Amino acid sequence: MAKKPPSNVRTVAENRKARYNYAIESDLECGIVLEGSEVKSLRQGHAQITESYAEVKDGELWLVNAHIESYDKAKTFGHEERRRRKLLASRREIAKLWQGTAREGMTLVPLALYFNARGIAKVKIGVAKGKKLADKRETEKQRDWNRQKQRLLRDHG
Repeated sequence: MAKKPPSNVRTVAENRKARYNYAIESDLECGIVLEGSEVKSLRQGHAQITESYAEVKDGELWLVNAHIESYDKAKTFGHEERRRRKLLASRREIAKLWQGTAREGMTLVPLALYFNARGIAKVKIGVAKGKKLADKRETEKQRDWNRQKQRLLRDHG
């Protein structure tokens, strides 16, 4: 189970399907380059990262296909909703991610988009390997058993 973030961290968008579809090997917290209207929209909670992914291109890390809704009060200087956004990470971390995706067939999946304790937008990227159908069934079976176990403990314990 993943660690719970501190109470002053505010999650904007979470990719809950990622842990079902992928086996997450490791994760990395990255900064994200945003425009002003994107930050305003994120603060209102208008973002979706379920269909997005990250990629390493020309030595830089990019978030692709993340949907940040346009901010309605930014009339002239709005932003494109599904543009590629640059992620901020050290060169060593980017090299490690590129190595994992190129050599081992891993995928970079955004797990969460949130504001940290200092109010800075961050993206948690997971280095993941796709699950087969049998693995997904096993995950579902384990989840159902844990749910059933909790019910039994609540009712009889």
